[in-house]
Amino acid sequence: MKTLWRVGALILILLTQVLPIHAQAVGAVEVLTVSGAIDTWNEGYISRGIGLAEQRDAAAVVIVLNTPGGSLNATQNIIIRLLNARVPTMVYVAPSGAWAGSAGTFITLAGNIAAMAPGTTIGAAHPVNESGQNIEGDMREKVTNISVSLIETIARERGRNEVWAASAVKQSVSATAQQALDAKVIDFIATDLNDLLAQADGKKVKTATGTVTLQTRGAPINRVDMNFAELFFHTLVDPNIALILLNIGLLAIAVELYNPGATIPAVVGGICLILAFVALGQLPVNWGGVIFIVLSIILFLLDLKVTGFVLTLGGIVMFILGAMMLFTPFTPTSPDVVTNVALSPWVVLGLATMMAAFFVFALGAVVRGRHAPVLMGPQTLVGAEGVATTTLAPEGTVQVKSELWTALADGEPIEKGQQVTVVSVDGLRLKVVKK
Repeated sequence: MKTLWRVGALILILLTQVLPIHAQAVGAVEVLTVSGAIDTWNEGYISRGIGLAEQRDAAAVVIVLNTPGGSLNATQNIIIRLLNARVPTMVYVAPSGAWAGSAGTFITLAGNIAAMAPGTTIGAAHPVNESGQNIEGDMREKVTNISVSLIETIARERGRNEVWAASAVKQSVSATAQQALDAKVIDFIATDLNDLLAQADGKKVKTATGTVTLQTRGAPINRVDMNFAELFFHTLVDPNIALILLNIGLLAIAVELYNPGATIPAVVGGICLILAFVALGQLPVNWGGVIFIVLSIILFLLDLKVTGFVLTLGGIVMFILGAMMLFTPFTPTSPDVVTNVALSPWVVLGLATMMAAFFVFALGAVVRGRHAPVLMGPQTLVGAEGVATTTLAPEGTVQVKSELWTALADGEPIEKGQQVTVVSVDGLRLKVVKK
C-alpha cells in the first residue's frame, strides 16, 4: 500500500512539473478588460497585466477597451508601458457600442495591433482644461501642439495614419470601425476575441526585445481581472459615488460636532471624506460646488438653533445648486480629463431629501431633547400635589405620586391629611406648602 502511495505521489509531482512547461511552451494570451475613465488605477491595472504577461512569456497581451477618456498623466504612463512592452500588445475596442474616445484613441494607437469590433467608435481627442472647458489663449495652442506631437509619434511608431491621428486632436475627428480601417488607423475589424486572435496570427510586430511573429490562433486565454484595490478605487471614480461619500462624510462630522465623544461618527465621516476627495481628485471638479455643499450643511446646523424651516429650505436649495455645479457636463473631447461627467438628478434629489429629513427629524430630535425638561429624578416632583401623612411642624412625611417622602413645611405647620404642593426639592427631602 505504501508503495502505491509513493508511486501516485511521484506521478502527481511529474504532472505538476510537465503540465506548466507544456502550457508555457504553447504561449497563452493574457486578456485585460478596461472600461470607464482612464485613471490611476486603470493605469496600474494595465501595467500589472503587461508585467504578468512578460513574466509568463505570454504570446500576447490583449486590452479590451471601452472608455470615454481620462487623465493625461495616466494615459501617458500607459502609452509608455505599451511602447516598451517585452511582449506583443493588442488593443481591442469592444464590445459593439463601445468606443475609444479621447485618451482611448491614444491607447488604441499605441498597441502593436489595433482592432475594433463592429459598431464601435474611435477619436475625438481635442484637449480641454481640467474643468472640461476649451483652453484659452497661448496655453490652448501649446497643449494642442504637445498632444498632436504625442499622437503623431505613436502613429509613426506603430505605422498608422499620422494625418488622421493629428486631426483627431486638432479637429476632434472621430471614426467608425470601418472608417478607421479604411483610413489605416487600425489593423482590422474583429467580431470577437477569437476572431481577433485568428486575424493577428502570423503578423510580425516590434517589441522592446525585437521583432516577434504572433502565434495567437487557438492560443489559451488567461483573463487578468482587477484586484480588489484597483477595482475598489476605480469604482470610486464615479460622480454619483463621490457625491454620496462627500454627503455621508459631512453628515457624520455634523453628528460628531453635536455629540462630542461619540467617536464612531468621526471615524466614519473621516473615512468617507478621504474617499470622496480621492474620487474628486480624479474628476473635473468645480470647487465652488463643494463650497456650496459645505455651506448647506452649515445652514442645516444653524436651523437647529432657531424656530422655523427657512434655513432648512435654504440648505436644500444650496445643496442642489452645489451638486449641479460640482461637475460640469461636457463633450468627449479631452485626453486631459475624464469626459461625460454627469450626476444623476435622482441621486441629487434623494440626497437633498435625506439631508433635510436627517437634520429635521433625527439630529433635530436629539438637540430638542437636550433642552427638554428633566423627566426623571426628584426634580420632576416640583409642582406636584400630594397629602400630608403626618403633621408637618415643620418636618414630617407626605405622600406624593404614590410614594412617601420626608417633607418640610414652608411657612405655617401643616396638619395630617391636608393637601400639599411641592415647591422645591433638597436632596431627598421635599419642601411643601399647604394647597
